[in-house]
Amino acid sequence: MIEENNDTSSKQTVAPVAGKGSALSRVSEDIWAVAIGGLIIIVILVVALFINDLRFTTPSYQWSGGNDLLANVFATKNILLIGAIGFLYLVLTAVASIVSGSSIKKYIPGFAVIFIIAIFSMIVAGNKSISYYGIEYVVFALLIGLLLSNLFRLPLWLKETARSEFFIKTGLVILGTSILFTDIVKAGIPGILQSILVVLAVWFFALWLSRRLKVDDEFGVILASAVSICGVSAAIVASGAIKADKKKLSYVTTLVLLVAIPMLVLLPWIIRKLGIPEIVGGAWLGGTLDTTASVTAAAELVGPAATKAGVIVKFSQNVLIGVAAFFIAAWWLMRKTNSENKEKPTLKMIWERFPKFVLGFIAASLVFSFLVPVDAGNKVSGILNSLRTVWFALAFVSIGIEARFTDLFRMQGGRPALAFIGAQLFNILWTLLWAYLLFGGVLFPAPNIK
Repeated sequence: MIEENNDTSSKQTVAPVAGKGSALSRVSEDIWAVAIGGLIIIVILVVALFINDLRFTTPSYQWSGGNDLLANVFATKNILLIGAIGFLYLVLTAVASIVSGSSIKKYIPGFAVIFIIAIFSMIVAGNKSISYYGIEYVVFALLIGLLLSNLFRLPLWLKETARSEFFIKTGLVILGTSILFTDIVKAGIPGILQSILVVLAVWFFALWLSRRLKVDDEFGVILASAVSICGVSAAIVASGAIKADKKKLSYVTTLVLLVAIPMLVLLPWIIRKLGIPEIVGGAWLGGTLDTTASVTAAAELVGPAATKAGVIVKFSQNVLIGVAAFFIAAWWLMRKTNSENKEKPTLKMIWERFPKFVLGFIAASLVFSFLVPVDAGNKVSGILNSLRTVWFALAFVSIGIEARFTDLFRMQGGRPALAFIGAQLFNILWTLLWAYLLFGGVLFPAPNIK
């Protein structure tokens, strides 16, 4: 996952243990992500279903002052709870690490460092003043990782533990439990239409702009998916579908988060300054910001209706991850076979390229949408969201460790960064147009989201 080379053959499969030919040693990273994420979901759900009076306790990271920080965040009970999560994640990921041939002696200290930084990022972001402006833990996790990797010569054992794709794929499987089709239906036709129109138009524009700037298509597909769908998650899905260079993926994910920082502050300010209707503003934020958490934080600065509209639109886009994965894999394979004068791709060939962890995401969404009772779903949503957040925090620390500032300027002369920023500007304007048309009562009656 983290070796700094351009070998694409190992992107989808964890390296086998030297001298061992067991099936487990050849299990793909995607399958490990589905297995670990699925195990967490199943255990928590089973416990919730069979113990009616059980209440899950989640760690607290929120604080407003020094006394609050000591009394709540650094309380013994809270620290023990955070430590228990860290130990659980260490055990689960160490199993995959050992089976894949990594040294457990190197993995344990590496994971401990990344976990501590991840929790520190969540505590910093939990400050009342910082959270008010919508600055998420992912920003601090990325920046700390970037500072470490760019200012210091990091030991190999830490770099080898920074498995950003593995961590975020596991978190995405758990994220599926919160993507409910019933929530998407609440937005009706406007929400679904906006998601489709924005994703399609922005994706093709970003790819076109990348080509105009002479950015290679591998880079273009990753950044187009990141801008149009849902940021880092979509970038990882696209990268897996085309088996892209890991350095390009790290480059794009770093750009996503760096560009998101000013957007989190500026977009809510523009909505208030221009008097954009609350629901329209929420739909705009939902279509442009990359994560549900960032949409929620920014929309809360606008109003409650904006928050609901923004989250529903973002959920609608998140559902498109699975569809996008299939079509990107098929399109890339057809493009490749045509350029090499090979036979047309078969479903088997597309399946081999399809990112398997997306199936875990889809399965979790379907199960919680149609099979899990509403009461049970509500009961476990808090703990699952909390656990998912830790996976993402680990991933963004790892992304920072894997990335270097110099790459933003050196890789293809900085043209991918220009393409990304240009595509994001188009995304902002295009999404605002359709938010007005679909949620402003122009083409359809304004949705009743109150």
